[in-house]
Amino acid sequence: MKLSPYFKSADGQFVLFHGDSLKLLQQFDFKFDMIFADPPYFLSNGGISVQNGKIVCVDKGEWDKGGTIEYIDAFNREWLKLCRDKLKDNGTIWVSGTYHNIFSVANQLTELGYKILNVITWVKTNPPPNISCRYFTFSTEFVIWARKLPKVAHYYNYELMKRINGNKQMTDVWHLPAISRWEKNCGKHPTQKPLALLARIILASTLKDMWILDPFSGSSTTGIAANLLNRKFVGIDNDKDFLTLSKSRKIEIENISVRSQFKMKIKDIHVSELI
Repeated sequence: MKLSPYFKSADGQFVLFHGDSLKLLQQFDFKFDMIFADPPYFLSNGGISVQNGKIVCVDKGEWDKGGTIEYIDAFNREWLKLCRDKLKDNGTIWVSGTYHNIFSVANQLTELGYKILNVITWVKTNPPPNISCRYFTFSTEFVIWARKLPKVAHYYNYELMKRINGNKQMTDVWHLPAISRWEKNCGKHPTQKPLALLARIILASTLKDMWILDPFSGSSTTGIAANLLNRKFVGIDNDKDFLTLSKSRKIEIENISVRSQFKMKIKDIHVSELI
């Protein structure tokens, strides 16, 4: 059965599929150079936080509600196994998370035969306050970087990462802000990642014209960053509203003026184009 995309851009570099990743990935006969995944964190448990000065619930949706340890492990194992099958032998995967899911992800990556390369600590320079004042403010997320095979070399743009970091070796602690207002012109996804984070990931581990997959694409920040950097993107999501948002974001950066503004606002892209 031939897969039909929900949306394919005119330039062919931004393709979206609607449906369950666990089912659709089995039908793919194409292998990718890199995968970025922002899977459910399983943290939607009725907690509260502060956003724009207002107290808000942290629940993201039914898809993010917690389950048993056994359920979380089984879920992570299934999608990571499918993604490994769709990676080229020299490909790498990046997976974001918090303590709610990241330890399960690390264990499943190891059991499936991936080689973990780094665990990035993303330090948010503008985190929301902790309104309970009973523990430390949550200001970090983690991103695991792993390659498909232990003995097949992966691509790493060491020189560019060093240049971005003031001519010093880039460490595994990244100080980057959460999403900015200009990244939400078309709307907002509840777990939207900043373009600065995805731009660094993509610059570090891919070359131009490579194909990148996001199996939980949401608002497709991965795809927008990929296209700004002249990479190609395939995204999958089960929510048509998020796919519509993704399509709008792609159309937004087809405006040359907007595209240029975005690239200037993202330091890593600006530095990469000066080389």
